[in-house]
Amino acid sequence: MISRRNIRVKVMQTLYALETMEPGAIKPGTATSLLNEKLDQTSQIFTYVLHCLTQVAQYAEIDAQTRASKHLPSAADLQVNTKIAGNEFIFQIINDKGFQVNLEQWKLRHLPEQDLMRKLYNTLVATDIYQQYIQEPSRTRAGEKEIMEYVYKEILTKNELFLQHMEDSFLHWGDDAEMMDLLVANYMHKPHLFNFLQLISKEKLEYARELLLTVLDKKEYCLELIKPKLQNWDPERIAAVDMLLMEMGVCEFLYFPTIPTKVTINEYIDLAKAYSTPQSGQFVNGILDNILKDLDQANMIKKVDRTKK
Repeated sequence: MISRRNIRVKVMQTLYALETMEPGAIKPGTATSLLNEKLDQTSQIFTYVLHCLTQVAQYAEIDAQTRASKHLPSAADLQVNTKIAGNEFIFQIINDKGFQVNLEQWKLRHLPEQDLMRKLYNTLVATDIYQQYIQEPSRTRAGEKEIMEYVYKEILTKNELFLQHMEDSFLHWGDDAEMMDLLVANYMHKPHLFNFLQLISKEKLEYARELLLTVLDKKEYCLELIKPKLQNWDPERIAAVDMLLMEMGVCEFLYFPTIPTKVTINEYIDLAKAYSTPQSGQFVNGILDNILKDLDQANMIKKVDRTKK
């Protein structure tokens, strides 16, 4: 499932988008609508990655037909092994109604480039792992899973052409690429429990919306806590992303009792390093740490054990 880090990124992006919009363009529901679009992007990319996985595997049949249709096919042309096209994980994916709904809804079905799929398939065929797979006449669930994991990890994610294709096709691929590794691994582990139409749990969706709306509602109060800590810094010259991350961090301190303060600080340090300036991680760390000390002294931090909530 989608991680809290990924959710924080989506909330940050939504807040940034709202700040760049004309005030008159922001209407009731605009914020949550934008957030839903950001979260949908992860579902789109995950659906598409698995679609590409199926396309590479099923290219074995296209290759077999193409080679057999030659004017003078060789013995090798007539004996192309198409075992991988019948992999049980491929059938699990393409027979999933939620997967098919996503393909149609987001118009992903015809996005893969045939030439790219051919190149990926040929790269796979040239590997010893693939040759060992097709030479084994029987099928085992472990073997079927291992070859599909191999196609994803060693063929797709290590191919520069595929990575460029993803970057060109999905604006926020860079934000979600790491998340895909976890989602694909989870899917391969328990595909029958996966819901393509709900990659984010109700609990995490509630957290995402609550974080977004809390930051918007408490913005002025958060700024009252942040600005005194900026010392000689001009708030107007501080990176916009840094300010948003600090506002999000303060809101988690005060209004999200099940999230430990240490987790909050570490998460926003990492996000600052990844999405802002080289110095942002240290800067955000210092400001949030100072604010947390004041809030602790004022006895304003109320955290509870999530399991006892």
